[in-house]
Amino acid sequence: MITPNAAAFAAAVPHGKLAGLDVGTKTIGVAICDAGWHFAGPAETIRRTKFTKDMEQVKNLVSREQIAGLVVGLPLNMDGSDSPRTQSVRAFARNLAPLNVPILLWDERWSTQAVERAMIDADVSRAKRAEKVDALAAAHILQGAIDALANLANRG
Repeated sequence: MITPNAAAFAAAVPHGKLAGLDVGTKTIGVAICDAGWHFAGPAETIRRTKFTKDMEQVKNLVSREQIAGLVVGLPLNMDGSDSPRTQSVRAFARNLAPLNVPILLWDERWSTQAVERAMIDADVSRAKRAEKVDALAAAHILQGAIDALANLANRG
């Protein structure tokens, strides 16, 4: 089920490991955070094929890692409006419903650029950047979401 906002997601998933997904046209970057929602780290990159195979890989991840909820990066335009990719990512997230885990769509503006910039600053080669950027972008997205969820908990 796609939750309408971070507060509803936090209510649906009070604790447990989360996975972040950076859904692209060719790959899905995957990140995982600890059950206490403190730190997100890159996990893997799934090469996209057909949705049924993509779904099977995400399902295996959820089962293997005992994932309590998913944070899916939502590619919005800079003004916050939908981008051409937004509807495709929303549909992907809706199609994950059979996994029976709460899903939070999270604004991913700047995530890939921020990760690319950090890797360039760290003098990571172009080949290594291409190999790691999707999972690192997923970690960036997931970290932003868990930081916001922690702030909700601190206010409540």
